[in-house]
Amino acid sequence: MDVAERIAAELLEGFDRHYELFRSTTAQAKDAFEDGDWGEIQRLVKQRIRFYDTRVLEYVARLSGELGADSLDDPAWQRAKLIYVGSLIDHKRPELAETFFNSVTTRVLRRTYIHDDLMFMRAAVSTEYIPSEPPTYRSYYPAGPGLEATFVEIVRDFAWTRRFTDLERDVGFVMRALHELGGRDRPAPNFQVQVLSSAFYRNKAAYIVGKIVNGNDEQPFVVPVLHDDAAGLVLDTILLDQQSIDILFSLSRAYFLVDMDVPSDYVQFLQTIMPRRPRSELYTALGLAGQGKTLFFRDLRHHLHHSRDLFVEAPGTRGLVMHVFNVPSYPYVFKVIRDRFGSSKNTDRETVMSKFRLVREVDRVGRMAHTIEFTNLALPLDRFAPELLEQLDELAPSSVERDGDNLIVKHCYVERRQTPLNVYFATASVEQIERAVREYGDTIRELAIANVFPGDLIWRNFGLTRYDRVLFYDYDEVEYLTDCEFRAIPPPPTPEAELSEDVWYAVGPSDVFPEEFGPFLLGDERVRESFLRYHADLLTPEFWRESQRRIASGDIVDFFPYADDVRFCRRYR
Repeated sequence: MDVAERIAAELLEGFDRHYELFRSTTAQAKDAFEDGDWGEIQRLVKQRIRFYDTRVLEYVARLSGELGADSLDDPAWQRAKLIYVGSLIDHKRPELAETFFNSVTTRVLRRTYIHDDLMFMRAAVSTEYIPSEPPTYRSYYPAGPGLEATFVEIVRDFAWTRRFTDLERDVGFVMRALHELGGRDRPAPNFQVQVLSSAFYRNKAAYIVGKIVNGNDEQPFVVPVLHDDAAGLVLDTILLDQQSIDILFSLSRAYFLVDMDVPSDYVQFLQTIMPRRPRSELYTALGLAGQGKTLFFRDLRHHLHHSRDLFVEAPGTRGLVMHVFNVPSYPYVFKVIRDRFGSSKNTDRETVMSKFRLVREVDRVGRMAHTIEFTNLALPLDRFAPELLEQLDELAPSSVERDGDNLIVKHCYVERRQTPLNVYFATASVEQIERAVREYGDTIRELAIANVFPGDLIWRNFGLTRYDRVLFYDYDEVEYLTDCEFRAIPPPPTPEAELSEDVWYAVGPSDVFPEEFGPFLLGDERVRESFLRYHADLLTPEFWRESQRRIASGDIVDFFPYADDVRFCRRYR
């Protein structure tokens, strides 16, 4: 076996080993769900996130050390790639294996994607019609037993050993919700219910995902399964509208744990019920962030090839730690860490990067924007506005490098674009401000219960999504809530001390004084009135200390990724 054959064999072995561990982890989620071991669910999510990077670094070391692959010429690598492609013809996960090849070889060769024809710039092996065992989805035909009996069968086929408190009652609620939806025609010859074979596990819920097919119509649905107070399982609701299902799969939440034999089949099915959500985000939501990143990069290159607008500084207030730019026609922003921070920021590059790593692993409870981290991202130089190039040269020169026709962004984070709240408030009505301020406070509350303190609570660090949800997206000061010391400002010892520019009390590195939030947040009277109506307690240390007590007691709070009023316990009981 020559060196090219050994490289191909090693890389495929590495990927297969990774995916075996990936599936083992996701399979454990079912046991943890049935046991109600919510801490184990969170541990599995964190563990699985680290698997990919660990395996990539392991095989970078093996190829560079044992095979001397970092010193091979291009023809040897081209041959290794061809052999690798041949080994993927009958593989069940070729797209993931191609991404693994890219992840390892770009590090071994220390090259960027755009310069190297040795990488998988495009998919080389089709993912269509790959046989899966068990089948990716199960089909049920209600014509004989009826739709209600069919849904009972669907739920029982997931083979949860924990009993349902009253499955027939809950399925009755499902039928009632479907009836209220209306619009169902008489059964067509192809009338069926298709359900993905694996449940989707996240936090304290399991989700049944499927669609009802009748003629040319398809009705997507998601049924959350929870534990109730009687230690049994219940169907909590059925999500039937596109927006609710789309929000459920938002990347502002933790990734799902799903046992998939053929991931591309799951993504294809999910796209039929969420056609607006790109494949890159669906792969990421399923815990396959490496593949999500690969597809994002391909989508970006495709968009740049078919558009003409330039990269420019992103709208909003310029940050003191990050410089942010975007292509206006593309719904993402690119963030580079500045070489020198604003005078009020006491941090450094490594600390900022550690904050982003923290966010990657915490439970984002639907309130923190997902980020994609890139190194050596090559972008066409002629697509950068001259003023943006000047800004990058001035503010972040160590993060960019010109290389022929490309600008190499040595390190950056990519996020979906949002409307910063301070920008939104400038043109919003009183009613819109009230709704956004209430959402903002709810965001902070939910993050606090999830052991996340944003650090800097100013409006420009929070944004509105396309569904008018408020998310936090500026992570350079984020902390675990339990690492903070929330204090009340002591009374001044003298009237002169109160008027002094210097504080009269000692301040430790972890000290936070919630009373100080007000002057930064409540200058606008319209904002102030709404904030004090709904969230005045956020300005007191008591709220934050109580959140810390709940975390210390091991209390894992229910965060429902859907409206409370659609839950069966609120809607029908």
